[in-house]
Amino acid sequence: MTTEIQRVAVLGAGSWGTTFAKVLADAGRDVVLWARRPEIAEAITESRCNPEYLPDVELPPLEATTIAAVALEGADAVVLALPSQTLRHNLSAWRTLLPPGRTLVSLAKGVELGTLERMSEVIAEVAEVPSDHVAVLSGPNLSREIALGEPTATVIACRDHDRAVALQHACMTGYFRSYTNTDVVGCELGGAGKNVIALAVGMAAGMGLGDNSRASLITRGLAEVSRLGVVLGADPLTFAGLAGLGDLVATCSSPLSRNRTFGERLGRGETLAEAEAANHGQVAEGVKSCQSICQLGRRHGVELPISDAVRRVCHEGLPVPALAKELISRAPRPE
Repeated sequence: MTTEIQRVAVLGAGSWGTTFAKVLADAGRDVVLWARRPEIAEAITESRCNPEYLPDVELPPLEATTIAAVALEGADAVVLALPSQTLRHNLSAWRTLLPPGRTLVSLAKGVELGTLERMSEVIAEVAEVPSDHVAVLSGPNLSREIALGEPTATVIACRDHDRAVALQHACMTGYFRSYTNTDVVGCELGGAGKNVIALAVGMAAGMGLGDNSRASLITRGLAEVSRLGVVLGADPLTFAGLAGLGDLVATCSSPLSRNRTFGERLGRGETLAEAEAANHGQVAEGVKSCQSICQLGRRHGVELPISDAVRRVCHEGLPVPALAKELISRAPRPE
């Protein structure tokens, strides 16, 4: 029987890591947040503010540290709030510090370049734990809205239902509602794929295309992500839920979405480097994930036309107008 979660280590003090630490603290958990930079840790502890990512949001009392061992000591659960492509490197350094038998929770949404592994697979491999000790959290969870206390829902997926339920109780607040699911594959692929589709939707918006074009991309994008997920063993119903359609709609529609706004810049004619510079030197997650997701599709014989078009815009110099023309000119077929 999984024990109740009281103390949680959150590793990563970006916007989502800080926000989820706030959720856990508001739910009455004892939270320690690990930050890479001392000035961020100090501001969170002393001023109850993350000046880099959530400068105007007042945080509840949180302990923040730059020492991973301090954050991990006595933790009942460990939340990994790190970019998908750096997760392996960071977790490798912390592996011997992880408290044994505890649930490891991934907030990252992506597929690792090279290995083509989902984040739960990376965690289980590097931490040397059974796959049912790893949970993922996914849904329409734009961090700023949650940090401001606006209501939202999410999915906690874990093959061990008891662990998912324990996490569910640990993060329930008056504004954050969670549901459980055992379909880890579906929840992870929904979360990774929506970033790529959001880039395409952003490109359409940047070109000045209207709601019909954007709705078509969202709908057909959901279809291709679902196809890949089902081939990999996911439940197709997962893609109709919060971790599928819910996350996709939020990410494709909101100006708070990094992938959507990054795609808009590309659609207005900016280069990848120009869009990255305007994004404070950060590349949107979907720019990297489109490569690994397309490779995953090729490995399993799944056609991913929107994702592949995004990949060629980002990495092969395909002009955005050519993407739109190419997609609309594809051979007719049944829906």
